[in-house]
Amino acid sequence: MSTHVTSSAAPPPGPTGPQGYPARLTARLDAPLSRWLWLVKWLLALPHHVVLFFLWAAVAGVSVVAFFAILFTGRYPRPLFDFTSGVLRWSWRVAYYAYAALGTDRYPPFTLADVPDYPAHWDVTYPEHLSRGLVLVKWWLLALPHYLILGFLVGGARLAWFSGGLIGLLTLFAGVALAFTGLYPRGLYDLLLGLNRWVLRVAAYAVLLTDAYPPFRLDQGGREPGTAA
Repeated sequence: MSTHVTSSAAPPPGPTGPQGYPARLTARLDAPLSRWLWLVKWLLALPHHVVLFFLWAAVAGVSVVAFFAILFTGRYPRPLFDFTSGVLRWSWRVAYYAYAALGTDRYPPFTLADVPDYPAHWDVTYPEHLSRGLVLVKWWLLALPHYLILGFLVGGARLAWFSGGLIGLLTLFAGVALAFTGLYPRGLYDLLLGLNRWVLRVAAYAVLLTDAYPPFRLDQGGREPGTAA
């Protein structure tokens, strides 16, 4: 499998100013979608879940190394940063395909890199400097309010946010709507993208990729706020 990581080429990244966040989730809804494929995506996505289990185990070790690197140097080593952000990117593609969105029937690629023509993207701006003090508290104390919210959003998910909680329930509703109408309710899609965006922002903060505190804000839809339509 490829582990080369490139920056997202499309859609264009969102801003990192007051209305934006350094971690950016974007997606487009594919159409038409199969009425029944979603019933077996849990099986089709199983190889990804197996690989991601080991990748997330590696992220745990990488995060320990990154913690001490930031503590002593104020920098997240770029190769480790690219690996961790790549795992998050891969996880989002699988989640988008399967039971966090059902937004595409196109099978996710096995790669950490961005795939420009795939309908789901995630990227994060590399920070030239990270706070040595914040690294001691942000991933457990400062992020605690968000963890409580994420517990409601993702429920008992085991790998990232693949199922469970409010996201899993709303995705089930989307699947039922597809089965009976062949259509994905647009308002439901936009809401699911906003909830997943919240999860990814907190994930980026928790694994030390950014010092920017995740906003308590539900930015719905497939584009980041402030990005041209």
